[in-house]
Amino acid sequence: MGNLAIIPARGGSKRIPKKNIKDFLGKPIIAYSINAALDSNLFDEVIVSTDSNEIGDIAKKHGATVPFMRSDKNSDDFATLADVMEEVLQPYKDKYTYACCILPTAPLIKAQNIDLALKVLIENSFDSVRPISKFSYPIQRAIRISSDNRISFMNPEFFNHRSQDLEAAYHDAGQFYWMKVESGLKSENKGAIIIDEREVQDIDYNEDWLLAELKYKQMFG
Repeated sequence: MGNLAIIPARGGSKRIPKKNIKDFLGKPIIAYSINAALDSNLFDEVIVSTDSNEIGDIAKKHGATVPFMRSDKNSDDFATLADVMEEVLQPYKDKYTYACCILPTAPLIKAQNIDLALKVLIENSFDSVRPISKFSYPIQRAIRISSDNRISFMNPEFFNHRSQDLEAAYHDAGQFYWMKVESGLKSENKGAIIIDEREVQDIDYNEDWLLAELKYKQMFG
């Protein structure tokens, strides 16, 4: 059995209106995720899960399919990504062995990283694999600030430690998630590939969007 790519793209973005189809350097941002999936040559089918006809039409224009619309239950602000994936995977459990959830706002995604993560998934018998990136500053020396601007260390025991002596910490790159179709994203048997922090940009605000465009130009010209 083959591989399925799923791009979850809900319609009602609040912080950045129409975020999943907003123009990113000349084309809708979701197109970059669709293109990465197609360019990888890893997938028998690339589908978009959405509750929006507008998003669906744009997805089809760029080469994806929209076999069905997302349910109301998994279209509200409380639906988790794992729940969305579980709903989408139900009709495909007997058709595909592996699925990759590719986020719709991941323009810095590279097809070779999708390929590498699949190899790690298979070779290590993980149930899911994702790209992660190293925090640029030791999280053990994080600072909290009170309402009166007074600061304190969250972990004061590390105050006198040298940065190079602290354990490295990583965060989810927020690009894609490979998984076995039979287990989805809820299994704890997870693995990862490490990607450079310059290839990662979370996009929640307009300032993030501008940074992502700058990084894209630097990475791809």
